[in-house]
Formats: sequence, C-alpha cells, structure tokens
Amino acid sequence: MPQIPETIHELTVGQLSARSGAAVSALHFYETKGLISSRRTTGNQRRYHRDALRRVAFVRAAQRVGIPLATIREALAELPEERTPTREDWARLSEAWRAELDERIKQLNRLRDHLTDCIGCGCLSLDTCVLSNPDDAFGERRSGSRLLVEKKTGRGSGNRRPAPATPRAGSPTGKAAPETPGGCR
Repeated sequence: MPQIPETIHELTVGQLSARSGAAVSALHFYETKGLISSRRTTGNQRRYHRDALRRVAFVRAAQRVGIPLATIREALAELPEERTPTREDWARLSEAWRAELDERIKQLNRLRDHLTDCIGCGCLSLDTCVLSNPDDAFGERRSGSRLLVEKKTGRGSGNRRPAPATPRAGSPTGKAAPETPGGCR
C-alpha cells in the first residue's frame, strides 16, 4: 500500500483507491450517491481531501454488515458540516442499525427454514412455492401447481373471480393436491 506524505492534503482518485482498497469505479459511484465529495482541478481531475479515506472506510464497513447505501448516506448527512465519522459516531450509528440487522437475521432464518421444508415436500412448484412466489394471493384460496388467472365477469363491472382450478399434473384423481406441511401447495 503506497504511503502518502502527511504534507499532501488532497488525493487523486487512484491514490484514494490504493489506500482505501475500493475500486475507482466504486469511488465514483460513492461520489454520485453523495457519500464522498471531491473538487475538480482546472484539468477537470478529481481531488479528494484526506478525510475521504475515513469516510470510505465507514461506508465499506457499513456495507459489509448489510446497511443499504441510502441509510449510510442519511447517517453521514447527520454529521455536522460533513465532518469525518469518528469512533463515537460509528458506535452510535451501529447501535441504531442493530435492530434492523436483527430483523434481517430473523427473516433469513425463516427463509432458511422454509427452504428446508420446501425441498422436503417435493412439490417442485415454482408457481405457488412460498419461496419463489411469496405473494401468491391465489395460493391462499386454492392449491395446485399452477397460478390461477382471474377473469372479468362482465364488461367494466370490476368484479373478478378466479378461473376454475387446473387439475394437478400426475394426480390420479385430477384434483389439486392439498397443501403440504412445508407451506408449499
């Protein structure tokens, strides 16, 4: 990692990239999102203040734990006069983000558990599976391996009713199979 003398207060995009470990394209992206800022030279080259190193480190650490860039930008905007985040800032913000991360962990655990159940049920229904089609409104009313399509009952009436159920392929009775314990239908 190249060392930059303390007397240099501004960094080129290449120097900032080399020191921060972020790709030049990522730095440009961070700048377009308002996470870091630069000034332009007379030759239209970007120059970043040395403080950008800490801001980039802050952004990358927050991204690693799954914080969205919009949330990171809001956090950086709260700092007075766009100053560089401190250890205390990180402690305060990470505490606020903890509840959000805990909720994501719960969601991922639920997804993992449904995945195990879904694989175990063997329905292989991509149309009604709670993992691949989580907002299947028709699946709440009927089971089967096909998504039901609603048809209008009259011109402009706005009334809708589900089309008749399509028999499940391979079913000896031709009837739709009941919902399985894993949540797949």
